[in-house]
Amino acid sequence: MSKLDPYIHAATRDNTRRSYQSAIRHFETEWGGFLPATADSVARYLVDQAESLSINTLRQRLAALAQWHIDQGFPDPTKTPVVRKVFRGVQALHPAQEKRAKPFQLAQLEQVVNWLDRAIIVGRNANDRSVQLRRTRDKALLLLGFWRGFRGDELTHLQIEYVEVVPGEGMTCFFPKTKGDRQLKGTSFKAPALSRLCPVTAYLDWIALTGLTAGSVFRSIDRWGHVGSEGLHPNSLVPLLRGLLAEAGIASAELYSGHSLRRGFANWATGNGWDLKMLMEYVGWKNVNSAMRYIESVDPFNKHRIEADISLLPNAVIGEKNKSC
Repeated sequence: MSKLDPYIHAATRDNTRRSYQSAIRHFETEWGGFLPATADSVARYLVDQAESLSINTLRQRLAALAQWHIDQGFPDPTKTPVVRKVFRGVQALHPAQEKRAKPFQLAQLEQVVNWLDRAIIVGRNANDRSVQLRRTRDKALLLLGFWRGFRGDELTHLQIEYVEVVPGEGMTCFFPKTKGDRQLKGTSFKAPALSRLCPVTAYLDWIALTGLTAGSVFRSIDRWGHVGSEGLHPNSLVPLLRGLLAEAGIASAELYSGHSLRRGFANWATGNGWDLKMLMEYVGWKNVNSAMRYIESVDPFNKHRIEADISLLPNAVIGEKNKSC
């Protein structure tokens, strides 16, 4: 390994690296493609996978193939006219509505936290350290994830040495690398200490219970009450969250994902008077399009707005309109 390799490796996010490696394996091993690839083989790959993979997945596969060819010094076949035209054709013939995580509501957050508080007491009274640890961790993860609008990978990558707490005021979470940090300057996020459903208190309770002083904040816990040495894997967060919500009595728990906390906070904030600029600065979005993907209108069908306009019409006109419905 040359001295350059660690720096090249550090320039790519771990999640991106893993997804690109998976995409290359799919192209070579499962589909039977050869690398370096020709434009024709990439186009045939798109056609063969068009009915089984989503547009976003196909776009990610093309990005992985492009990066492989660039890294190896070969011409990029994904930028050729035939591949671009085939991809547009796939988009036209296989349109798909984007699936979005169900937003987690504040009332649901309170319901789950109350359930966790009871579970922590039961675990403590039964001298069951595994239950006490797991539920204390889950409470801290849930509250911090919601009030900070964190993605799942941010929660799993949070390090104790990068967290600073000001008791009674709030906490600062620093990430050396984040998704939108193209300059690799690192990003700090602040979370407030609250009178109820407090993320700061929940975090401090978890740290005090475990005695952790460095490394990943959120870790696995075995049935004997041993805390893992490594952080939770990002892929483990969705089943953990869904299992927790189901146990706490949240309906349709399978519809929630790691983005549900972020979407839930964004909708709560806009519904309580936060303007878009304030929300973008708090969550860390760099462009409006990213923010709008997480926000749902408080009146999605414009029912209240239209009803307000109808109320201004003369009664006679309204009567005629009702007859025509």
